[in-house]
Amino acid sequence: MRQLLKNGLVIARRDFMAVVATPTFLLFLLAPFLMLGISVASGVGGAYLAKGQHDSRQTIVIASPEEGKLLRAEESALRMRLYGADGGPPSMGTVSPEADPAAQQVRLLAEKAIDATAVMRGPLDHPTIAYVAGEADDARYLALIAEEALRTQGLGQAPDRQLSRPELREIRRSVPTRSRQQSTGSGAVVVMFMLTIMLASQAVGMLAEEKSNKVIEILAASVPLESVFFGKLIGLFGIALVFVAFWGGLAMLGLSVVPASVGLASFAPVIGMPLFVTLACAYFAMAFMLLGAIFLGVGAQASSMREIQMLSLPITLFQLIMFGLSMAAAGSPGSGVARFAQIFPFSSPFAMAARGATDPALWPHLLALGWQLLWVGITIAIGAHFFRYGVLKSGVGPFKALGQMLTRRRVSGTNLH
Repeated sequence: MRQLLKNGLVIARRDFMAVVATPTFLLFLLAPFLMLGISVASGVGGAYLAKGQHDSRQTIVIASPEEGKLLRAEESALRMRLYGADGGPPSMGTVSPEADPAAQQVRLLAEKAIDATAVMRGPLDHPTIAYVAGEADDARYLALIAEEALRTQGLGQAPDRQLSRPELREIRRSVPTRSRQQSTGSGAVVVMFMLTIMLASQAVGMLAEEKSNKVIEILAASVPLESVFFGKLIGLFGIALVFVAFWGGLAMLGLSVVPASVGLASFAPVIGMPLFVTLACAYFAMAFMLLGAIFLGVGAQASSMREIQMLSLPITLFQLIMFGLSMAAAGSPGSGVARFAQIFPFSSPFAMAARGATDPALWPHLLALGWQLLWVGITIAIGAHFFRYGVLKSGVGPFKALGQMLTRRRVSGTNLH
């Protein structure tokens, strides 16, 4: 075992330096800046588009000039009380009634230049409000304006005069709540999944170059294939650690300047933030090794880049299923789904990371890390065996190997008897 680990670390150092000590790694490290820029540009463009669409929409009231003046004053006061200076439903306009208010209402809703969402006509005590499909809230807002206008008339007061002077005070939670702890666990699952799916997927093509230039045959003749697979995983994990350390440092720098009034303290996990971060890092390592071992084992069977791309798709879909299972476990801690996700080896790292936000017990995490480490070894061994049998043509098939193992156990049991 010591020799296997030693050989694996030598291969890990070779792969790590071959990637990190190149100019292209800097582009890979800074690639999220491009993604962030695209996201910001898309968000700003979408915000301006939504704002432009919202500004062009309006509600209309068909009323006399006197009644329209009362309704506009009531709408202005009501909007300020409910939504403040900004926000709320589309602005309200008034038009004078024509000879046929019903036909006028239909025409206003159908006219393209106005973009009306709701039109109200008739007396305030029994108005008729027509609205575009999906804009029922705007119609209810017009009904509320009519109701408040009638109440104001009944009191004989101005619309902007308030009988009550409320004092609004904002309270920020500093004590973690159950829902926010679950949100913390879900956030950890999302971050871990994004990092593993982005970084571990590179393991698919790690053996492609060695297979094409016959280097893999030299490595296989020098060290066990298990050492080759283990070393390549460790090298890839080292590259991932450099990436995570760089962006994690930037994230910590950003969080250090966030004011306390934002209320990040209310998202603290029940197990404690330092221990939660430590466990999340350990589970990220396990998730990366498990997913990387699968990618490496499956990618080693491919003979071309087209096959590598085709093989990576089902693995990614499988990992998406594990992500959905882990998110369900984070949303319902203690349920049967959560227990299954915590036991199943390929969803266990994500589900157990989410459990750390809501469960203070420590011993399940120690047990889970050991269980996941066992499956990392099993996955590496299976991948190396299939590579030896399917690519190098120097071994026995999996079923024959299982039969030989059972036969050896039967013979050893007979001799012992």
